[in-house]
Amino acid sequence: MNGGDYAVSGGVEDVYGEDAASMDQPITPWTVSVASGYSLMRDPRHNKGLAFTETERDAHYLRGLLPPVVLSQELQEKKLMHNLRQYQVPLQRYTALMDLQERNERLFYKLLIDNVEELLPVVYTPTVGEACQKYGSIFRRPQGLYISLKEKGKILEVLKNWPERSVQVIVVTDGERILGLGDLGCQGMGIPVGKLSLYTALGGVRPSACLPITIDVGTNNEKLLNDEFYIGLRQRRATGQEYAELLHEFMTAVKQNYGEKVLIQFEDFANHNAFELLARYSSSHLVFNDDIQGTASVVLAGLLASLRLLGGTLADHRFLFLGAGEAGTGIAELIALEISKQTGSPIEENRKKIWLVDSKGLIVDSRKESLQHFKKPWAHEHEPVKTLLDAVKAIKPTVLIGTSGVGKQFTKEVVEAMASLNEKPLIMALSNPTSQAECTAEEAYTWTEGRAIFASGSPFDTFEYDGKVFVPGQANNAYIFPGFGLGVIISGAIRVHDDMLLAASEALAAQVTEEHYEKGMIYPPFSDIRKISANIAAKVAAKAYELGLASHLPQPKDLVKYCGGLGRKYLKWPGFIRNNRSTNETMALVSVAAVVSRSRSQLFPSLLPARSGEIQHRKLALECQDMNWGTFKTLLTDALVDYVHPIQVRYEEIISDPTYLDGVLAEGATKVAAIADATLDDSSSPTIFLEYMLIEMF
Repeated sequence: MNGGDYAVSGGVEDVYGEDAASMDQPITPWTVSVASGYSLMRDPRHNKGLAFTETERDAHYLRGLLPPVVLSQELQEKKLMHNLRQYQVPLQRYTALMDLQERNERLFYKLLIDNVEELLPVVYTPTVGEACQKYGSIFRRPQGLYISLKEKGKILEVLKNWPERSVQVIVVTDGERILGLGDLGCQGMGIPVGKLSLYTALGGVRPSACLPITIDVGTNNEKLLNDEFYIGLRQRRATGQEYAELLHEFMTAVKQNYGEKVLIQFEDFANHNAFELLARYSSSHLVFNDDIQGTASVVLAGLLASLRLLGGTLADHRFLFLGAGEAGTGIAELIALEISKQTGSPIEENRKKIWLVDSKGLIVDSRKESLQHFKKPWAHEHEPVKTLLDAVKAIKPTVLIGTSGVGKQFTKEVVEAMASLNEKPLIMALSNPTSQAECTAEEAYTWTEGRAIFASGSPFDTFEYDGKVFVPGQANNAYIFPGFGLGVIISGAIRVHDDMLLAASEALAAQVTEEHYEKGMIYPPFSDIRKISANIAAKVAAKAYELGLASHLPQPKDLVKYCGGLGRKYLKWPGFIRNNRSTNETMALVSVAAVVSRSRSQLFPSLLPARSGEIQHRKLALECQDMNWGTFKTLLTDALVDYVHPIQVRYEEIISDPTYLDGVLAEGATKVAAIADATLDDSSSPTIFLEYMLIEMF
């Protein structure tokens, strides 16, 4: 039976194997074999380069295929960072990192998380923008799935071509509005690839659970259409019914293939499509738009943190936006929701504290008939105002936020006007990449004589003014979406609720300390991002449980510890073999671990072949599922504790001696029981303990 034989239902049971996205999966030897020799070194998931030990080189037929030296992961990391720092052009660093990801996956993620502040601007904004612009020229090897109009009517088949079955997070774009760079068509794939690398590095979600997708409906970018190296469809963008039908087929196929609980993150869609897709599918799918909701959450976190410097409550301030697209209106709506939560006042009243300026001037009631639907809630009673400077003088905001996608809009006159109205003006120039920022950190601090509280979308260097060193804040979505997505995954949430976004904002704001405030920071440093993501995930998951949206039951006792452990050991290579075990022993242990760990998933008909051992393994799985706690502790073995990757072994060898499994089951009982007693109480179910063990051990 294959994945297409299941009905689309989702629900509490993990029918699609979705809940294991952040857990290091035992590889079932009857479905996946790790190749030896030359092909092993070409497998990025298992390649260790020069770190293969002497024993592993013998076991995997690597003798002579590598130089004789053995270099640790740490030493390889040191060498790579040295090499990366020799590049003067950021795009060269980007291509070098993508090459590393394609040949040595674990080293790539370890390098990224250990040097996150230095490398984040390379794999994410601003460098990823340039990479997308030149994607056709630097294209080496496809990453993710490309779904074009050519695949209409066959999207489910295309999804089945992807080798991983337990996909938990999909980041999808149609390339129409890449950062502030406009329509880049099929070359927008750099965005989903970059975002999902951060899901792993910053959030701990396993790479195999992540799927980047670009939907190619053409491009209106004439330069790309005339570029001989362009990798997408050479036609104008499809719109209207043709576009809607393709997207609907895609959304339906994703749910059918991966289930109810796969998180679909929309990325860099144009305004009209972004709002339409979110509104259409938020009630039927687990969807999240990072440009609308992620940006809103990270900006709200900065606003909440800044109150320690500004004084007052959120309701005491006035907000003026330059830009009324998906980012601007999304932020504005979340601010209004947070004020409602704090004060109990109607959201309609709170919206009146928030004003937006678009290309035609201040959005006011007299323009309502000509406004797009997402702008209408922000059309307030006021006389028409044409320029941003006049709007600042008329509205007298305490907070100025730029989401226009157009650089240099916060002129000296605008910033000085903010400074004349406020002792500490809060200025957030959020447009990406750096070249599109409404103003620089240096300009904001200089024009306000060092009084501004500043944050931007892309990073700026520290700046010294009048003897004081300022550290510009970065309102980077990477603070939010990895932790938010992780919280959705570990709770098994079936829908995204606005209160989950508010919880993420509050969790991020809580990470800012007095030490940070002294430097003018309203966001914590990225060096603490794994801890930050764990706290955000825990708050998001807790809110999902509180709202009754979680299906991963019962709720773990310590959500912060639970989230903090996910993917922690993925960054290190496991040993491929155990010196003190025979191949058959190793395979037997892995076999038991795999069967027990998947006992909840109901996937056995598709995972196990019709061979003589199938009944025995199914029976073992069902017994584990129905065991009481005491029996389970007795039988669970060090197969989980001593997890190893299998090497090529015939399936029949694993079960050639059925009595051997009995010995394996009893061998590690004492060790496992001790760990269990130290972490969980007697009311815990075998399922919860198993998940906890997978987190702690892997």
